[in-house]
Amino acid sequence: MTTKLYVGNLPWSTSEEELRQMFTEMGTVESVALITDRETGRSRGFGFVELDDEGAQKAISELNGKDMGGRALRVNEAQDKPRRTGGGGGGGGGGRW
Repeated sequence: MTTKLYVGNLPWSTSEEELRQMFTEMGTVESVALITDRETGRSRGFGFVELDDEGAQKAISELNGKDMGGRALRVNEAQDKPRRTGGGGGGGGGGRW
């Protein structure tokens, strides 16, 4: 089994290869995805790493809060993004009450 981890607060200069190397020390890395801005192609400062369950637990305990390029990394189990349903933003009416 594998676990998908969220890795946040990454320095803008981080490459997928750097991320892969860091997590390879924790366990068997299945995939690495660094999230980039659609328009500029620049890193958005977070990504996802999928690795074996044991390695994932080790990564969370050893890398969460670790300094990387002057930034404290956030490493935790990724949460599934809630599915968007059709329709608008909803919200209340226009009244004050």
